[in-house]
Amino acid sequence: MTLRPIIDIIKRHRSWRALSAIAIILLAGALIELLSLVQYNYAHSLVKEELDYRIENELTIKSIRVKGMLKSSEKMVKNYLWPVQRQIDDPDNIYNVIGHLVATNSDVMSSFVAFIPGYFPNREHHFEPVAIRSGDSIITKQLASKTHDYTQREFYHEAVESNFSNWTDPYQDTEASGQIVTTYAMPFTDNTGKIVGAFGIDLSTKGIIDTLNTRHNFPSTFFLLLTEDGQLISSPDSSKTQHSDVSTIVSMINDTCCERKLSSSGHSKIITFHDKENGKGYAYYAYMKGQPHWKVVMVCYDKEVFGKLKTMRRNFLLLILGVFSLIGFILYRVNQYVKRLHESRLNKQRTDSELNIAQKIQSEMLPNHSITRGDVDVSGKQITALEVGGDLFDYFIRDEKLFFCIGDVSGKGIPSSLVMAVVHSSFRSLSMHESNPSHIMKLINEASCEGNETNMFVTLFIGVLDLPTGRLRYCNAGHDAPLIISDGVNPLPVNANLPIGLFNDFKYVQQQEQLPNGSTLFLYTDGLTEASNEAHQLFGLQRIIDTAQQYLEQGQTSPTVLMDAMHQHATEFADGAQQSDDLTMLAIHYHRPEEAIVLQETKHLSNDVKQVPELNQFIQSVAGKLNLNHSVSSQLMLAVEEAVVNVMSYAYPLGTKGNITVEARATEQWLKFIITDQGKAFDPTQGGDADITLSAEDRPIGGLGILLVQQLMDSINYERIDGNNVLTLKKDLQPKQ
Repeated sequence: MTLRPIIDIIKRHRSWRALSAIAIILLAGALIELLSLVQYNYAHSLVKEELDYRIENELTIKSIRVKGMLKSSEKMVKNYLWPVQRQIDDPDNIYNVIGHLVATNSDVMSSFVAFIPGYFPNREHHFEPVAIRSGDSIITKQLASKTHDYTQREFYHEAVESNFSNWTDPYQDTEASGQIVTTYAMPFTDNTGKIVGAFGIDLSTKGIIDTLNTRHNFPSTFFLLLTEDGQLISSPDSSKTQHSDVSTIVSMINDTCCERKLSSSGHSKIITFHDKENGKGYAYYAYMKGQPHWKVVMVCYDKEVFGKLKTMRRNFLLLILGVFSLIGFILYRVNQYVKRLHESRLNKQRTDSELNIAQKIQSEMLPNHSITRGDVDVSGKQITALEVGGDLFDYFIRDEKLFFCIGDVSGKGIPSSLVMAVVHSSFRSLSMHESNPSHIMKLINEASCEGNETNMFVTLFIGVLDLPTGRLRYCNAGHDAPLIISDGVNPLPVNANLPIGLFNDFKYVQQQEQLPNGSTLFLYTDGLTEASNEAHQLFGLQRIIDTAQQYLEQGQTSPTVLMDAMHQHATEFADGAQQSDDLTMLAIHYHRPEEAIVLQETKHLSNDVKQVPELNQFIQSVAGKLNLNHSVSSQLMLAVEEAVVNVMSYAYPLGTKGNITVEARATEQWLKFIITDQGKAFDPTQGGDADITLSAEDRPIGGLGILLVQQLMDSINYERIDGNNVLTLKKDLQPKQ
C-alpha cells in the first residue's frame, strides 16, 4: 500500500497541521524511547555494580558465619583438651570426657583421641577411644582395628607429626557416624610435654549447609561450598536446583579455561553461564580467609536480578504509548482552536516562561545557605526589582580563608543578568586557585573587557578574610565601601578604582585591613542607598549607618538580623513606592574564639635539610607531650617535614642562608604548626602534585609535595605577613561529631 491515497485524503481535509503534529509526536516518541534505552542501560550497569557489592557482602557474611561455626568448634575442643590430658593415665575415663563433649554439642557427630601406637603397653597397639552419636544416644568404643589405621589419616599426620591443628576437607564417615563430616584435630601432650596423640571431633556439614542456604537475596539464589581444590562440600536441596546444574557450575569453577572476570571491587570472581530453565546466571565465588581455605559460591539469575528493572521499562513504554495516544487525541481536538490565539500572547507567555527560568537559574547561582562556624557567620540576601537582576554576591571557605564578593552590573533585566552570570562564574573559578583579590579582579576585568561592545560595566568588591588571623585583603572596583561594625560604624577604607569592563589594562591594587574580633562587615549595592519613597527622597548612606548603629547598641549584629533590619527600614522608608533597582546585601560576622593554649613551643632552623632530624625530634617531643598515638605522630612528622623541606627548597635562592621558625601551638581541640620564613614570597599551596609513582628510596626529601600535606592535615593555610611567609598546618585533636 502506497502513501499517495493517504496524502490525498489529508489534502482534501486540509489536515496538514494535524500531520505535522503527528510527525512531531512520533519524533518525540522516538527520542523518548532512545532516552529510555540509554537510561535503562545506565540503570542496568548501576544495578550490576550494586549487585557485585551486595553479593560480595553476602559472601563475606556467609564466610564469617561458617568460620564462626568452625572457630566455636575449635574453642570447644581446646576447652576439653585439659580434661582429656588429666585422664591420660586412666584411658577408660577418656570415654566419659569425649562422650560428654558429643552429648552437649548437637553438631558434633563424634569425638576421638588417637594415641601414638604402643603408648599403652597393656592395651591395643593402636588405641583410639571414640564417642559416636547414634540417634539420641552416645556410643563409646575403641575404633582402631586392622581395617581402620588412624595413623594413615590426614588429621593424625598434621596433629602428631607436624604439631599443627587443622580442619580436613569434608568426607563420608563410613566408620563412625556414617554422615558427611569435617574433622578438626589438635595435638595433645603428656605431663612431660611430649606429643602422645591427636584429639578432635567430627563435625557434621549439615549445619554449614543450613547456614549457607538461608536468607537469600532472591528466591532462586543458592550457595555452594567447595574445598580448596574444587571438591563439592555442600549444595542446596533439590527444591532449589537440580544436581546437573550444581555439577555444571562446579565444573566451570574448576575449569581453568572457563572465562571469568573480577567483580567491581576485585574481591571475588564471576562466571557467567546459561541454563535451559532459568536462562542467564552468575556464579560469584571467593575463598574463605585463613584455614580451612574453602570456596564460598553464590549463584543467582539474571531474570531475578534485573527482573524489576525490565518490568519497569516495559511498563514505562506502555505508559508512554498511552500518553502519546492521549496527546494525539487531545492535539486533534484542540488543533482547531490553536490558530485563534494571538501571536502577542504567545510571545508574552514564552517571554514570561524564559524569565521565570532565568530567575530560577540566577537564584540557584547565588549561595542559598549561610555559613555558620566557630569563627565566622556569613549570609547574603538579594531582592530583585525585575524577574532577573544584575546584582551578584558569593562566598565560600577554602584553606581557612573566606572568599567573598558583591557586585552591581550596569543596567537591568536580561542583559545585566547575563553579565552577572559571567562575572559570578569567573569569580568562583578563579578564587579556587588564586588568593590575591587584586589578581582575581584583574583577570575578571580582562575577561569582561573582551568583546564588550555594549560597554556594560560592573562595580565589584572582592575580599579574602584569613580566618585564623582576621587579616582582610580586598580589592575594590568602583563599588560602595563596606561598613565595619565594631566599636562603632565606619566605612572600610577603599580605593575607588574603576569598575570592571571598561579598560583591560587598568591596574587594580590590593588593600589590607585587620578585622577586629567580634566585628561585622556589611556590604551592599546601591539598591539600598538609592531606595526612594514617593517624594523621590533616597534612603542614603547615613540611614544605613544609623540603622547599623542602633542594632550595634542593642548587641544585635548577626548577619541575618542586620540584613533583615536594613531591608525592613528601607521598605518602611519607601512607604509603598515601587522598587527601582536590585537590592543586595552581604554580612560577615567575625568572632574568632579564644581558646586556652595548652602547649606552645618553638624550633628555629636554618634552610639546611641536614636539620630535618632535629625537626623530627621536635615534632616527636610535641606529640609526646600531647599524648598523641604513634599513627598521628607519624602523620604530623611526615606532613611538617614535607612542608619545611619545601620552604628550604623554594623560599630561599640556591646558596642563600636563611632562617625558618616552626612554632607548635595546641589547645584541647587542635594542634597547629606555624612555619615562618623571611624568604621570597612562596605559596606552597599553589604547587603541583607529587610524583607518587617513585619508590620511597628514590623519592628526594620533600618530594611527596603539598598534596600529601593536605591529605595528612585537616587544613593548610598560607599568608604573606609583614614580608614573611607564614604557613599554618592544622590537625584536629578531637573527632568531629
